[in-house]
Amino acid sequence: MSKIKSFSGTRANSYSLALYELAYEAKELDEIEKHSSSLIKLIFSSKEFKSLIKNPTIKQEDILTAILKISEQYKLNGLLTKFLKFLVSKRRFFYVEKILKDFIETCSKKRGEVKAKLTSAKELSESEINNIKDELSKNFSSKIKLNYKFDPSLIGGLIVQVGSTMVDTSIKNKLKKIENRMIEA
Repeated sequence: MSKIKSFSGTRANSYSLALYELAYEAKELDEIEKHSSSLIKLIFSSKEFKSLIKNPTIKQEDILTAILKISEQYKLNGLLTKFLKFLVSKRRFFYVEKILKDFIETCSKKRGEVKAKLTSAKELSESEINNIKDELSKNFSSKIKLNYKFDPSLIGGLIVQVGSTMVDTSIKNKLKKIENRMIEA
C-alpha cells in the first residue's frame, strides 16, 4: 500500500511540475496559482465536488461537464481548464487536490519563499499578521509565506514555526511544562 501512495505522490509531483512549466511558458503563473488556490478551497468547502473527485464510478463525461461549469462560473484560466480536462482524460483527476497543492508549493519555492506557521490565542488583524510576517522575513532573510491560524485553546500567546525552528510562547504550553515538572517531582 505504501508503494502505491509513494507512486501517486511522485506521479502527482510530475503533473504539478508540468503545470508549472506550462504556466511559466505562457506567462500565466500568478493567475493559475490564484485559480489553483480557489479550486483547493472549493474542494474543501464543497462535498459534492469532493465526491465527484473521489468517486471512481462517475463517468468522465460528467466530470468534464462539471469542470466546464466550474471553469465558467469561477472564470478559470483557459490553460488550467485544459490541464484539468487532461487529468480527466488520463484518469488522474483523483489526484487533482494533491497536484494543485504541489503546484502552489512549487511556485512558492521558485519565488524563494520559506513556509511559516503562526498560531495565536487571539484573532489577529491583517496588519498584525503582516507585521509578524515582515519581522520574520527580516530575521530569516527570506520571503515568508505565512499560514495563520486562530486557536483559542492556546489560552494566550503565540506559536511560530519557520522551517524546523519553533517558538511556543503559549500559556497552554507553559501550563503543560509545569504539569510535566509536577509529575516528575
